[in-house]
Amino acid sequence: MTAAASVFITGTDTGIGKTRISCALLLALRQRGFSATGMKPVASGAQWQHGAWRNDDVEQLRACSSLPLAALASINPYALPAPIAPELAAREHGMTIELSRLQAAHRALSADVDWLVIEGVGGWAVPFAADCMQADLVRSLKLPVILVVGIRLGCINHALLSARAIRGDDCRLLGWIANHIDPEMAATNAVVANLAERLPVPLLAELPFGCEPSEMAPRLAATMAAMAAAVSVQ
Repeated sequence: MTAAASVFITGTDTGIGKTRISCALLLALRQRGFSATGMKPVASGAQWQHGAWRNDDVEQLRACSSLPLAALASINPYALPAPIAPELAAREHGMTIELSRLQAAHRALSADVDWLVIEGVGGWAVPFAADCMQADLVRSLKLPVILVVGIRLGCINHALLSARAIRGDDCRLLGWIANHIDPEMAATNAVVANLAERLPVPLLAELPFGCEPSEMAPRLAATMAAMAAAVSVQ
């Protein structure tokens, strides 16, 4: 493979398990004999450590990657100190997020591995700059998208709106993953079933509460199949 195949992981919101699922996908790919590296183009909430701004989500992705020592500037081109919306965090840090820099980082990583698992920031409709949305990056790189739905109160609305927005932005939605994040929520089986009926793409995995990436990886067979199919038709 001359350039990595890529998949973009987005979610219905922040804090719904995108990083753990991205890590699980990296582990699942590596278990199948592929080299795979995570990428988080933009991360808000970074700490200055060892001479660089470092984000915890990025460090988790690196720990599960085939190239954990790959250039941090490519894995995470924008590490922003303030734990706020990326456009605002970049402005506070005196910079502007540039689409060309994100595209260049993707090209650099693509040359060294079979797969890139790219984790988005927040939900889907996230502004990067006055003239750039997160969707612009996904569309420009023609990345297939997997939607992580955090199963909690309000998730039906969030999932349906997110799926509509992804497709409305002319991006390819492969499927969705149900991630149980609220152990106190009632009628979770009915919620997942309702979403499965209403969302226009298949349910690729259902992950129980508290599941670690190493436990998630064996549950992602359908997700792996959808990713392989997406690559075959590109």
